Amino acid sequence: MDAVLLDPSLYTVKAVLILDNDGERLFAKYYDETYPTVKEQKAFEKNIFNKTHRTDSEIALLEGLTVVYKSSIDLYFYVIGSSHENELMLMAVLNCLFDSLSQMLRKNVEKRTLLENMEGLFLAVDEIIDGGVILESDPQQVVHRVALRGDDVPLTEQTVSQVLQSAKEQIKWSLLR
Repeated sequence: MDAVLLDPSLYTVKAVLILDNDGERLFAKYYDETYPTVKEQKAFEKNIFNKTHRTDSEIALLEGLTVVYKSSIDLYFYVIGSSHENELMLMAVLNCLFDSLSQMLRKNVEKRTLLENMEGLFLAVDEIIDGGVILESDPQQVVHRVALRGDDVPLTEQTVSQVLQSAKEQIKWSLLR
């Protein structure tokens, strides 16, 4: 048996998905061109959900990819890597994402509260993974950095909703003078 030695790479995560209990996308971020169109992404998500939503395991090999997953009430969390990726690294990312959201949502990780706090989810994922490269695996650090984003952050680093909220407050105070 010939062993194939692959070049080491920092690009370990191919995608992060959160689906509801019907298999519908709530959040999806793909880091490469494995599934370039939305139609292909949705078909992959439906396939992954159908294969995993009734099982108690935490890992699957599907379409040549390694998939680690976790469910909570009415949500399914997935982290996807290539078939030769280290499952423990992918599971560390998944646990970091889940634990970060659990802390930010005060242990209430369900569809409704997640939808009400989507910007926190986007920030958490961006703190954990950048372009497929794992940046952080400590949920405490992720929660701390996401909380810092809510404070006085330069205008160029704020989200659109933060800029609008800041503008509303400035207009309100200028009218009250």
